[in-house]
Amino acid sequence: MNKIKWHEWSTMSGVPWVCRRCIRALAQPLNRQFIRLASSDVRLNLPLVLLQRARNITVEHDKLATELEKDFDSKLAKRLGELSRVATALKEWEAARSSIQELNAMLHSQDAELRQLAKDELSVTNENFDTLATTLSASLTPRDPFADMPCLIEVRPGPGGMEGRYFADAVFRMYRQYCARMGLRVNILKYELADGGESSGGASEAPLQEAVLEVMDTGAYDVFRGEAGIHRVQRVPSTERSGRTHTSAVAVWVLPSFPENENNMPNEQSFNDPNSIFYVDPKEVREEKMRSSGAGGQHVNKTESAIRLTHEPTGITVSMQDSRSQHRNRADAWSVLRSRIGQRRREERDEEVQALRNSVLSKDKVTRGDKIRTYNYSQDRCSDHRSGLDVHNLPDVLIGGETLSRIMESTKEWLTKRDIEGLIAEEEATAAAAEKQAKKAKR
Repeated sequence: MNKIKWHEWSTMSGVPWVCRRCIRALAQPLNRQFIRLASSDVRLNLPLVLLQRARNITVEHDKLATELEKDFDSKLAKRLGELSRVATALKEWEAARSSIQELNAMLHSQDAELRQLAKDELSVTNENFDTLATTLSASLTPRDPFADMPCLIEVRPGPGGMEGRYFADAVFRMYRQYCARMGLRVNILKYELADGGESSGGASEAPLQEAVLEVMDTGAYDVFRGEAGIHRVQRVPSTERSGRTHTSAVAVWVLPSFPENENNMPNEQSFNDPNSIFYVDPKEVREEKMRSSGAGGQHVNKTESAIRLTHEPTGITVSMQDSRSQHRNRADAWSVLRSRIGQRRREERDEEVQALRNSVLSKDKVTRGDKIRTYNYSQDRCSDHRSGLDVHNLPDVLIGGETLSRIMESTKEWLTKRDIEGLIAEEEATAAAAEKQAKKAKR
């Protein structure tokens, strides 16, 4: 069978094509000393604590798979699905590591052509090996409990006076246009302008007091969670005659929202379950009916359609007046109130875990009080201060274009890196505690 026919047969049968020279070289026996040296040449690009964790999870995965073959159980099947990401990533990583061992062996071949082939293939495989290590590490990090939920994006002006309000409107429109480009369904729950403000310059920005955008698609929280924080803008306002650059800021909150069908939510995220962090006792909420204010037509200031809810134990207040329907305003206010309370309870619950992670993440940790991104108009630049990415196509960022997608993707990579570092800290702390306990037992 000549080489062409062999290649055609291997393609049809799914067998990878290998040249005859490589087959003859691989068929030659290798001495044991060489094999031992080749396996030690493969660098370990993964912390041992993570590798051991991945192997333990894979053992559990394989055991569950065997049990499910005998008797199906929905809970075991769900657990198997949760573990499969790690098991698959580990198998791919180990396969790449094995390939590197074989290629290292071929580097010592007496055939010069085979050595060159192995050298060329080794550079590609090593690069893929590093990518697989990152994928495996990321698969081990705990998935955000709200990752699969829709979300609420709240935008409010920060320091900077009226200029901050104008840029808040620009940020709100940026996310709205991004959702339109990505085909995400949105609903404007609140869009409130400051009294006495006028639209500015050519950008047609309005002085925004507060806006809440609901992104209704499943998984929206995971898409936007990295956008929470302080967004800083540096530009010359349209009203500035001397050309002086002003600096102002906008605060963005990203909160989990509720699917249209509550049955699709995990129990922890059900707002009717008293054990859920989203549960709010109606007895603890004070409701006030008010007349709407601002621009809006004849119904403004004539009907008490606006609703203000105050959660008395925490002091969290939400007001809604966008709809002419009091019932709709009440429903929207309750949705935002539950999300804010749930987010606060989650942060309080995670304080103990964060205390452990802060020892590793203290240099990288970004809180809401820190600026996460700067939009510099004069330099046509947008900089993310967490991932370190600088881009120079600011107009495309502000219309929610591909450049914004690049920035958001870099932020997700930074979040993954932070989660991996936190996981390593937890695993090392657990191992140290176990070792300390073992020493005490021996005494």
